[in-house]
Amino acid sequence: MKIKSILVSQSQPEHEKSPYQELAVKHNIKIDFRPFIQIEPVTAKEFRQTRINILDHSSVIMTSRTAVDHFFRICEEMRITVPETMKYFCLTESIAFYLQKYIVYRKRKIFYGKTCFADLMDVILKHKDEKFLLPLSAEHKKDIPETLEKNKINFTKAILYRPVSNDLSDLSLLNYDIIVFYSPSGIKSLLQNFPEFKQNEIKIASFGAETAKAVKESGLRLDIQAPAPEAPSMTMALEKYIREAQKNNNKK
Repeated sequence: MKIKSILVSQSQPEHEKSPYQELAVKHNIKIDFRPFIQIEPVTAKEFRQTRINILDHSSVIMTSRTAVDHFFRICEEMRITVPETMKYFCLTESIAFYLQKYIVYRKRKIFYGKTCFADLMDVILKHKDEKFLLPLSAEHKKDIPETLEKNKINFTKAILYRPVSNDLSDLSLLNYDIIVFYSPSGIKSLLQNFPEFKQNEIKIASFGAETAKAVKESGLRLDIQAPAPEAPSMTMALEKYIREAQKNNNKK
C-alpha cells in the first residue's frame, strides 16, 4: 500500500519548516492537520470547590505550555498574586522559557529537565522539602503523579483544564491512509464523531504509551507507534513506516 495522505489530529505547526513539512516534501505526501480536541478551562468557581489553596505551595511543576497558561489564568481569575519566591520546575527548557510570558524570568528560581520527567525528577529530589503544586488536565498521564508519590514528594494535583471533542462531521477519514494521534482524548473524539468507524486499510499511528493503550482498548489496530528506540519522534516513526511500505511496493 502506497502512502499518499496523512491526517494529524493536531493543529498545524506554527513554523513552516516543521518535520512534517520535510516529510511531505521528501515523499510527495499530502499531510493535513485537524485538531480532534480543544482545551476547556476549569472555571474559578469549579476550582474553589476543590479547596486547593495555591499559596499553600512553594513550588509549581509545569509539564506543558498549556499547564503554564492555565496556572496563571486561574491565579488571575481568583485574584491571586503569585509571590516572587515561588519556584518553578519545568519538564523542558522550552517550557521554562515560556514562563517569560507571565513572569520576569531572571528574578525567579526556575529549574528544568532535559527531555523526560525522569530528568526533572532528579532535580525535584534535590528539593524534597518543597510543597509542590502540579497543574494537570482532567485526562492526564498517570506516570507523573505516580512517580512523585513513589518518591514521597509532597504535592497536590490541580485539575485546571479538560479536553473536549471537536465537531469533525465535515471530515472524510477515507481520504487518508494514516491518521496520527497524540493523546487518548483524540481517540475518544474519533469514536464520538464517527461511532460507526471501520478502520479497514487506514493505518493508525500513536505517540506515547497512554495513546497506544487507548487505541488498543478501543478495538482499533495500532500500526505505527512512537517513541521507539529507532524512532524517538512521530515523524521518524512515520518515515520508517513509509520507507518500508515503499520497499514492499517495489518488490511486487
